[in-house]
Amino acid sequence: MGKVFASIDEKLSAWINRQKLYFVSTAPLSAEGHINCSPKGLDSFRVLGPNRVAYLDLTGSGVETIAHLKENGRIVIMFCAFEGPPKIVRLHGKGRAVLPGDPDFSGLVEAFPDRPGLRSIIDIEVTRISDSCGYGVPEFAYEKDRDVLVKWADQKGEDSVKAYQQEKNAVSIDGLPGV
Repeated sequence: MGKVFASIDEKLSAWINRQKLYFVSTAPLSAEGHINCSPKGLDSFRVLGPNRVAYLDLTGSGVETIAHLKENGRIVIMFCAFEGPPKIVRLHGKGRAVLPGDPDFSGLVEAFPDRPGLRSIIDIEVTRISDSCGYGVPEFAYEKDRDVLVKWADQKGEDSVKAYQQEKNAVSIDGLPGV
């Protein structure tokens, strides 16, 4: 039976920190807009407090999360146990993209490893924390992180990544403002 929690305690925080993969979902307000769900990894997630989390938003081909957060702030993060006892945890909340140069950026970035291609930090006030059984989630053994995205950003260099962001991340697939 699933539970709802008032906050992320030490036990839940430790479980979250052991997960190598999580999923981020957002949606625009428009019924015709596209719902977005993105897998994330690379040691990019942090529990910052009992009702606050953040993750590194690395440069990618789309900018849906940032665009949706600018429009309405709604976000859900889902973790699934692929090893050990079955469990799914969802963190619903209000998020915002903190861009380099924003006043809060330097304080947030200190919690994370240095990553080339960093586009923003997604800062989330968690408003609902729940778990469920996860009995239908298959078991997988973690092998390693892929290094393709990090190598891509490293090889492009900071200026080329920024140019890429301006070209590819200016608007979402639904035409909402990105970066």
